[in-house]
Amino acid sequence: MARQQEVIDIVLADDQKLFRAGIEMLIESQDDLRLVGSASDGREAVDITRETHPHVVLMDIRMPEMDGITATEQILADSATDAAPPRVLILTTLRRDEAVARAIRAGASGFVMKDAEPEFLLAAIRTVNLGHAVIAPSETFDLIREFGGRNVRRPNESVIDELTPREKDIFALVAKGLTNAEVATSAYVSETTVKTHLSGVMTKLGLKSRVQLVTFAWENGLVG
Repeated sequence: MARQQEVIDIVLADDQKLFRAGIEMLIESQDDLRLVGSASDGREAVDITRETHPHVVLMDIRMPEMDGITATEQILADSATDAAPPRVLILTTLRRDEAVARAIRAGASGFVMKDAEPEFLLAAIRTVNLGHAVIAPSETFDLIREFGGRNVRRPNESVIDELTPREKDIFALVAKGLTNAEVATSAYVSETTVKTHLSGVMTKLGLKSRVQLVTFAWENGLVG
């Protein structure tokens, strides 16, 4: 569910004090962003998130006490029944990293390189707050294919039983990271038709983004 509040509350988790201070200053310079908590490890990030209920959590991956992946899983598990759970945005130094792939599978809304331009990070925060992902489905597919192949389960087609045959076709193509235009070409239908079927797929499966669809497909062994 997208949020339209005037101010976006943010929790920042990173074990590098200097880096954290820079991000804090950047956030505080924006009228529509508010830092409500700063953590130096994953466990502290989970505790602060429980207390402050932020809209977005900026999460480093490698931290002491509890890593960012475990913290992401815990935060999203804590808010599983919330109407508008916090969005987790991973901060990383490596684009093609197994840890990034694991974080995406854990439910993170995307990742931002630590050396990204400040304007990009600010845009990413606002984007995930609206319910969108900050990683293309094609990148998600490539990441999980490269680093998650050995963890793919045996196919569990029962999870998509309620989809119509055409919706299953669309699901399979989107799960491979294809855009709407590419799906339309492959399925010999219009982009409008793709959007209609994809909307039905998302609703029936309880998914909120194409990135979630890709990870859902991999977790259930439905793409290869």
